[in-house]
Amino acid sequence: MEIKTIMVVGAGLMGGGIAQVAAQAGYNVIMNDVKMEFIDRGFNTIAGLLEKQVKKEKITKKDKETILSRIDKSVVFDAAQKADFVIEAAFENLEVKKGIFQQLDAICRENVVFASNTSSIPITTLAAATRRPDRFIGMHFFSPVPVMRLVEVIPGLKTSGQSVKTTEEIASKMGKETVRVKDVPGFLVNRCNAAFRAECFKCLLEGVASLEDIDKAIKLGLNHPMGPFELADFVGVEIGYSVFKTLYEGYKDPKFAPFLVLEKLVISGDLGRKTGKGWYDYTSGEKKPRTDITF
Repeated sequence: MEIKTIMVVGAGLMGGGIAQVAAQAGYNVIMNDVKMEFIDRGFNTIAGLLEKQVKKEKITKKDKETILSRIDKSVVFDAAQKADFVIEAAFENLEVKKGIFQQLDAICRENVVFASNTSSIPITTLAAATRRPDRFIGMHFFSPVPVMRLVEVIPGLKTSGQSVKTTEEIASKMGKETVRVKDVPGFLVNRCNAAFRAECFKCLLEGVASLEDIDKAIKLGLNHPMGPFELADFVGVEIGYSVFKTLYEGYKDPKFAPFLVLEKLVISGDLGRKTGKGWYDYTSGEKKPRTDITF
């Protein structure tokens, strides 16, 4: 089946980025979320990013208008009747994702492949909630989606070879490189990254260096574009917490046990840039060290 229309469920940081690269690749996109204000915010972010490309003369004004014209907005799942492929980028919660796919399973055509952008939840578990486990796959993008070139392709236990091929072709058309990864907790990159971040957390708690100096050292010493704490705030502190929980439950390895300070940030609602505070304080409009808590 030729893929012409992709539904992206979730219009946040990841979903918006996926919708953008899909539209830039020439696909018609259905941008879905629970509220129109979420979709409008995501759409406006895409428009702003494309405008920056126009100013840098990477695309023309007409290109921008054409890309945006490919994106339709929808707050109902019924729009999925038109979709040839679905990419879910909702909140990193097993029950939320299962509920979304169960609803879509009753709406979408039988041959439509479901892809989840989950960063750690087992694909086979999600696929089991549907009647199409052979047409279910993990398609894990990295943030920011328009910039990061990698997509992890994760087949579940019953994912067909054709579903894998279709997913890799879509990713390639989006300008991404793919790696095939087994369906294990955390997959590949987040499993490795979580172990790395766990060591950074330990250094912070042991007083080896300040939070700011750890970020600085990782950027200048390992050439990372962002330090581990800056990156956590950019992506969302709760997502990193969810990854640690999934890895710990899957492997029972103490190094993946969620750190108490990380859990407290999530409980208090300090989720990073989007809430004004996370590991850093952004309430002034600039990133500053936090003075209201001690790490």
